[in-house]
Amino acid sequence: MTSLPRTTARIVLGALMVGAGVLHLTTQREEFTAQVPEWFPVDDDVTVLGSGVVEIALGAGLAALPRHRRLFGGLLAAFFVVIFPGNMAQYVEGTDAFGLDTDGKRLARLFFQPVLVLWALWVGGWLRRQDR
Repeated sequence: MTSLPRTTARIVLGALMVGAGVLHLTTQREEFTAQVPEWFPVDDDVTVLGSGVVEIALGAGLAALPRHRRLFGGLLAAFFVVIFPGNMAQYVEGTDAFGLDTDGKRLARLFFQPVLVLWALWVGGWLRRQDR
């Protein structure tokens, strides 16, 4: 059984991911495309569209399938780890997108990524204390 705060946090994170995924595919597609590192071997637009679809699927699964929260929480945490090099590249290359128009803002964003990983793991039930 999960607590109300954990359930609420799971649904909120899932909804945020679905929203971000929809933005990848629609109105913010150009902003997301600007964030794809130059060295990434896949076409920028394909990368943005693919990551948007993945975000929608993971977010929807996390929010709507509570029996599978462990699976979706783990996959979402892994997704956040996988996209971290792109966030690092945005900082290193000085790419402006989504209001991240200074090195300080881009650096601060990097410290939020572990929070997202922990959030996904927590709502997925990966960070529970074991009964003794």
